[in-house]
Amino acid sequence: MTIKTFQYKSAFKLESGKKLRSLDIAYHTYGKLNKDKSNVIWVCHALTANSDVFDWWAGLFGKNDLFNPKDYFIVCANVIGSHYGTTSPLSINSVTGLPYYLAFPEFTIRDLVAANELLADALEIEDIEMLIGGSLGGQQALEWSIIAPERIKNLVLIASNAKHSPWGIAFNESQRLAITTDRTFYGNAKNGGAKGLRAARSIALLSYRSYQSYDITQQEKDAKKRSDFNAAAYQRYQGDKLLKRFNAYSYYYLTKAMDSHNVARGRNSVKEALNLVKANTLVIGIKNDLLFPIEEQQFLARNINSAQLVEIDSFYGHDGFLIETGVLTQHLAAFIKKDSIKLDSKILKIA
Repeated sequence: MTIKTFQYKSAFKLESGKKLRSLDIAYHTYGKLNKDKSNVIWVCHALTANSDVFDWWAGLFGKNDLFNPKDYFIVCANVIGSHYGTTSPLSINSVTGLPYYLAFPEFTIRDLVAANELLADALEIEDIEMLIGGSLGGQQALEWSIIAPERIKNLVLIASNAKHSPWGIAFNESQRLAITTDRTFYGNAKNGGAKGLRAARSIALLSYRSYQSYDITQQEKDAKKRSDFNAAAYQRYQGDKLLKRFNAYSYYYLTKAMDSHNVARGRNSVKEALNLVKANTLVIGIKNDLLFPIEEQQFLARNINSAQLVEIDSFYGHDGFLIETGVLTQHLAAFIKKDSIKLDSKILKIA
């Protein structure tokens, strides 16, 4: 599917009070909207992903997968700040005629949700049959279900939380420290902060994976080796891999947006905010998730009305929400069947 762009030509007011003079939202759709518009699956993506959910969540989304274009109208929008087509620090500032870079205003999870709301209105989608997201995507999905509880019918939160933890914020700040140590970050160039981003990704990966995964995949066979260890090479490889598809400015701002996540802001308490969710809710947690510990998903399930909780094991830690598509398919198919969401009869045999 080709990427599309929705252009919001009015000023877009951010939670901070600052404004973007206009807003472009890049998005993908798959399948067709049925007559009663009851087959919408809306995906909120994570930190460095994009709107092409068939690419990065293959095995769960695809022609032969649980969420397929034969049965559903699937929508995924690229978030504000991400350079995959939506207005970001690399976009042209109409005031200066130059890219924003560090002049881009800070934004929050709620701003990402507001952009999704604009797109849904533009697509004339009143009801969302299922809203699903993992990690940063789950933070967006939860906020949206609080902001517009009547719009979201079924909600799936994977490896996410009600507010970003001091632990998670500390990881993000460590990454930003790495980025800002690179002097080129302040040079207002597209590749500014590249070395810093490489180091930041290395830090992040430690929170995405687990001790077990490194112990098995990066183990040394040569006991005589004194340097250039597999684990060190792997960290460099992952840093270089991200550099080929992302930039330091988007990364810097998006980690700040993740830090902003707190459903209690302006709502008295976290529990009162979660009580506003009306959607049938499935919460999925990964038992050995270092970044979003299982206790965070247990808290969500306890405090969202009638929420179901599923805990899964994953060799990959937090990254399991992207990789364990077979297990996710089983639990999501069961949830869909239980809550009478439309589903192809062949897929129901999985549950």
